[in-house]
Amino acid sequence: MTPEQTLKDRIKNLRWDQINKTLHDKGFAIVKQVLGERCCDTLISDYDADAYRKTVNMERYRFGYGEYKYYNYPLPAIITDLRESVYPYIVPVANKWMNELGIDKQFPGTHEEMKQLSHEAGQTKPTALILQYTAGGFNTLHQDLYGEVYFPIQMVFMLDQYNRDYTGGEFVITEQIPRAQSKVNVLTPGMGDMVLFTTNFRPVKGSKGYYRVNMKHGVSPVHSGKRHSLGIIFHDALS
Repeated sequence: MTPEQTLKDRIKNLRWDQINKTLHDKGFAIVKQVLGERCCDTLISDYDADAYRKTVNMERYRFGYGEYKYYNYPLPAIITDLRESVYPYIVPVANKWMNELGIDKQFPGTHEEMKQLSHEAGQTKPTALILQYTAGGFNTLHQDLYGEVYFPIQMVFMLDQYNRDYTGGEFVITEQIPRAQSKVNVLTPGMGDMVLFTTNFRPVKGSKGYYRVNMKHGVSPVHSGKRHSLGIIFHDALS
């Protein structure tokens, strides 16, 4: 991303046809270098600031070993820009998934409308968060639902460089294939890369039409260094 190119321009100029095909077919897609190094460094440097509504010690809740913090409203401008700019490009995939699985649900065209649906259901707490792991840190397999209203796609941005700032700590996505063993996808995105992935499930085409494959995500143990990531979920939470 060049200095004169805004984040919104960068997102607009991405090859969304290719990204969405991969997202639809695999349930996840990696998009290289969406955030610049300066932006990543700024987000990390703000980790100790008093700008968060909630801090979670993962070991305490048996979520893994590490820590994450939820941002408060008003969100930092970059997070608002990411939520509002990416959402319209991926909502067609979400709606296509609903159609293919025969689910009577369609998501609105703008993130502001999606946020309003969350708030009408009492889900008014922002879900954007920053995560920090040191050596030995990991995140157990999970789904980020937060309430009855949820958008089926979310994203994470890596803020450190794999195999430079930390080792281990791969991003893991599992697929629970019906009547079969789970499939594991191990991803190693670099600094500034965006990973789009399903919040809950995706459709897979079989001999009798589409069927639902449930998916979870997590982080494998960090071997050395420090790992930070920015998680952005398009629905809000009850608490």
